[in-house]
Amino acid sequence: IQLFLGTFCRFIAKPCAINLGIQDSGPHRAQPNAILEKVFTSITKSPDGKRLEGLSKQLDWDVRKIQRWFRHRRNQDKPTTLTKFCESMWRFTFYLSIFFYGIRFLWTAPWFWDTRQCWYNYPFQPLTSRLYYYYILELAFYWSLMFSQFTDIKRKDFLIMFVHHLATIGLITFSYMNNMVRVGTLVLCLHDASDFLLEAAKLANYAKYQRLCDAFFMLFGVVFIVTRLGIYPFWILNTTLFESWELIGPYPSWWLFNGLLVTLQVLHVIWSYLIIRTASKALVRGKVSKDDRSDVESSSEEEDVTSNSTKGIFSTSSNGSNRLNGHVAGGQWTGE
Repeated sequence: IQLFLGTFCRFIAKPCAINLGIQDSGPHRAQPNAILEKVFTSITKSPDGKRLEGLSKQLDWDVRKIQRWFRHRRNQDKPTTLTKFCESMWRFTFYLSIFFYGIRFLWTAPWFWDTRQCWYNYPFQPLTSRLYYYYILELAFYWSLMFSQFTDIKRKDFLIMFVHHLATIGLITFSYMNNMVRVGTLVLCLHDASDFLLEAAKLANYAKYQRLCDAFFMLFGVVFIVTRLGIYPFWILNTTLFESWELIGPYPSWWLFNGLLVTLQVLHVIWSYLIIRTASKALVRGKVSKDDRSDVESSSEEEDVTSNSTKGIFSTSSNGSNRLNGHVAGGQWTGE
């Protein structure tokens, strides 16, 4: 996955970004200073008032100048807009492709139209090559998200996303090992339905098409809430909790399997609340004001408080470049 990502970004995503006028320019670099660098790397990246006063006396610098130095130093480690655009374009391409692959595959599958078919003749159900590749691609992608989360800038929703990735990988692996692939494909396809819309909103944001960004985000919010709070519990959880119990009984792994699925539903509720809150702000202010889910780094919020009211859906970092995480308006919002 990572090898393909590098190739995709270099030959496809980066040329597209350059054509849209997105430059590969990093933030303003902090003035070299051995004392401040030692504090930054060994003690704290956001010194408190007492430490700032001490550094001010030691260096004979104004406190505001030292605060500005730490702000610039923190921003040095942030990815450029071009880097974030390439990452979002890669995720957009994957989510869109895998979603349409899943829809095309499931359209002719009997369990797509009748979920009780997921449990007939279980566990003696054939594993076709198309179904196998569908699973392997999804599993590889979520493992890549799991590992990259530790190398990316830490987001506000780091813990939630970590739990989400663990639950997703656990469900994919568990359902494959127990041959519950039929219901597994339904879960995968349902979760892919909204993710590509979020990545499209990110791409529009990085390209500075704010209206298009807001439109994609609003569409993403509608699809997310309908699929995660409507279809998921009444379609997926209904068949795993009740239809499976009725048709094959309480199999040994029933509690674990449904426990993971219910964990995902709890995360869906949390994210839906954050999406609704963001949309509500948009209706009041006339545009999406800020990504409340995951696109704001927790490390440097204090420097941009005064400019939050002018930001779009993905908050703007202090160097002026638009930003977002994901898996939601940013690594990710990621993702789901």
